[in-house]
Amino acid sequence: MEYQEVLKAVFPLLEGADLATCMLVCKQWRDIAQDDYFWKCLCAKRWPSICKRPSPPTVTYYKLYQTFYKRQHCRALPPPRLSFNDLEFYIDIWTEERLIFSEVVPGPVLRTGIVVPPPGICDMLRFHLEGPEYKMTLLVEPRFSVPLSQTVSVSLLVGRKDSKKVACIINKSMFDYIDRTAYRALAFDYLDFSPIYPFISGIRAWISLLFMEDGNEGVINVFGLEMDFCDAANSEPEVLWLLDMLDWK
Repeated sequence: MEYQEVLKAVFPLLEGADLATCMLVCKQWRDIAQDDYFWKCLCAKRWPSICKRPSPPTVTYYKLYQTFYKRQHCRALPPPRLSFNDLEFYIDIWTEERLIFSEVVPGPVLRTGIVVPPPGICDMLRFHLEGPEYKMTLLVEPRFSVPLSQTVSVSLLVGRKDSKKVACIINKSMFDYIDRTAYRALAFDYLDFSPIYPFISGIRAWISLLFMEDGNEGVINVFGLEMDFCDAANSEPEVLWLLDMLDWK
């Protein structure tokens, strides 16, 4: 059996990436691997119904497979139109109806975050704060204590100094989940986006109280705050683009 016949028997058994690699071996292999029959076999595994047509809907089955099966790589974001220098964050925290924290936080302060974690915090929280992952944190000074028996809520607005507009990130949400292993209490709200982005929804903003034990049973000592958008934005450019798309008023 000539090697061309061997290749014609083997090629239908290959996955698309492997068949494409075979096309790079030499001209003879490429000419054989470009036979549209092999690519129709691959398309039949992926989209059986489309192969019921007498002819491919595109020029060739190879073109169909190449267009729709290739792995989608993350595209690099263009430079954000915002910077943290343009922003300031308005954070208010209540226990019941008593205001216990109220600060205007410049964007660069939130961007710099907690550089040196304070002594006395748990190892898991220290590893998180010292880790390489992107995060937005704020050291709370002076610290404040919160009885766990009380309802704690938070509001978070962001202002743009360039356009004098404000957007809501979190609107009086409660810290209704306390992670004792990570020493954080969490609250979230769904972001409101500009009407020019009608198909973007369901993205949550989270804010965490970072705490250590107070020494009194049922009381936590808050030393910091953290804001994040879970998997929706994991880098500074992604966060700035996400904020840029909010419903600024």
